[in-house]
Amino acid sequence: MQPTINSLSGVLSEIDRFLSAGKERIILGIVGKPGAGKSTMTNHIMEYLVGKSVALFPMDGFHFSNKVLVETGRRERKGAPDTFDAHGFTSLLGRIKNETTKDIYFPIFHREFEESYAAEGVIPAGTKLVLTEGNYLLLDSPEWEEVRPLLDESWYLAPRDSIRQERLILRHEKYGKNKEEASKWALGSDEKNAEIVESTKKYATKIVVLP
Repeated sequence: MQPTINSLSGVLSEIDRFLSAGKERIILGIVGKPGAGKSTMTNHIMEYLVGKSVALFPMDGFHFSNKVLVETGRRERKGAPDTFDAHGFTSLLGRIKNETTKDIYFPIFHREFEESYAAEGVIPAGTKLVLTEGNYLLLDSPEWEEVRPLLDESWYLAPRDSIRQERLILRHEKYGKNKEEASKWALGSDEKNAEIVESTKKYATKIVVLP
């Protein structure tokens, strides 16, 4: 059974451990079902480390465009594993791990438009700790299986499903869906993806359960 972190102070203690390690670069993967709080967790860490050698590389920037999803008949399943450019994400993560003396640029996803902007984010040369967060970092399908070996550690966020689903519904409403549409998406498409993510929990280095 994996070790469990059950407090924010425990999370930050682990982050301090990473920064004091002798490695030139450490990549921490933060994984969880839709609505698990991955962005909230990375925000806590980034705020804690303001002014220190840390950068964030989210998986969401590798969503296929809505145009591509419509053309391939996958628009209604946006968020499923095959609606991301998994090979593009893996390739860039490999560069981030190995090319530590170069600035590396990456796309960022905007929920208000449901599209990504190319080369909007950057991992500065010499960054010590890189956080990467997303649903499918531990997935063992052919498209995603090369991600896990690139992670120095992986944390699986495991809030109660009722809390997670409430967050999802509110998020969908925030970005333009009415309550019925938000509930349908959160408890339908999102929940199917959540089942896939749940199957990868066994591969995580640590489980994070915060109050």
